[in-house]
Amino acid sequence: MRIVIVGAGFAGMYAALSAARLRDIQGVAPEMLEIVLVSPEPTLVVRPRLYEANPETLTAPLLDVLKAIDVVYLQGSVETIDTKVRAVKITTAGRAEQIIAYDRLILATGSRLFRPDIPGLAQYGFSVDQLGDAIALDRHLHDLAKQPPSKVRDTVVVAGGGFTGIEAATEMPARLRATFGKNANPRVVIVERNDVIAADMGTGPRPIIADALHELGVETRLGVGVASLEKSGVSLTNGEHIETATVIWAAGMRAAPLTAQIPAERDTSGRLLVDRELRVQSVSGVFATGDAAKALCDDKGKYALMSCQHATRMGAFAGNNAAAELLGVPTRPYHQEAYVTCLDLGAAGALFTRGWDRKVEMVGHAAKKTKHEINTVWIYPPRAERAAALASANPERVTDL
Repeated sequence: MRIVIVGAGFAGMYAALSAARLRDIQGVAPEMLEIVLVSPEPTLVVRPRLYEANPETLTAPLLDVLKAIDVVYLQGSVETIDTKVRAVKITTAGRAEQIIAYDRLILATGSRLFRPDIPGLAQYGFSVDQLGDAIALDRHLHDLAKQPPSKVRDTVVVAGGGFTGIEAATEMPARLRATFGKNANPRVVIVERNDVIAADMGTGPRPIIADALHELGVETRLGVGVASLEKSGVSLTNGEHIETATVIWAAGMRAAPLTAQIPAERDTSGRLLVDRELRVQSVSGVFATGDAAKALCDDKGKYALMSCQHATRMGAFAGNNAAAELLGVPTRPYHQEAYVTCLDLGAAGALFTRGWDRKVEMVGHAAKKTKHEINTVWIYPPRAERAAALASANPERVTDL
């Protein structure tokens, strides 16, 4: 029997850990139930931190962890999925093609930034979505440091006033001074189509975010969007033109394209609809998890968000349930009633909320300490020691806040 997991992000990593955990609990040898994880690199990209400087350091190795729990790592990219014959075609690192059969498939392919067809966006826009994107932005900023001060050089426009956009914008003043010199006079502008900043955060956190933006000198343009980009500026839908060499796009996510190969229903974000055990509806043998799945996380109609917090726990349930079906033991319905957010606000600290109503629990430096612990400890892989790694993947305890 074989489980194939596609993707080594938070959901894929915990799917592998959890499937191996249940296999170990049931006393089944790895040769009897093979768990294969497929990804281009044997690393976890710490994606929630890609708004920071030095993004090339924001990865964590997975190979030793996978070896410790007897999960087979296959370096490559899944090109096609055939759900009728239960097989995937993989292009390996050497560009050779390989077809692997599966008994259960777990799609943990994550999400990608949605880039609309705005003139100039593809040529001149940056992002902090994927590792390569964040590295390109970092190199761009260092290249700008070689130029003399100017409005174009010293201005950064962030398109999108949601979670990612706010973190990128509030980090930027200190980051630009560190790059351009302490006497630099950076200008940062958030452009948001909604009439308020942080529209999804609610009325409680919003004034705190607004105060932080004011403290940092971050400007906002609300109720407008980006009309076009060029090499040295961006035009807004209200006719305003801002001189800048740096536009960071942070508006909207979509499930990775591979989900389209599964003959099943998807939502408007491309996420596959799954049942409470994270099985893809109407397709036998396929599970989806993390940003690839639209899943109910409680009995009140709340759906999991495209976030590390939800992906991690969803991955643990998907891995457990895929293994449980093959081993003939009961599955566990995914649930994640607890929900917190910890928003980095750069030099202004951070903001910690609890619950779907975003009740503010911590602000400023206290919240910043928690954010640092989340970003540097909680979301990293477990130790590459078998017992500790397997213990970390109990679905009922993963991301239990």
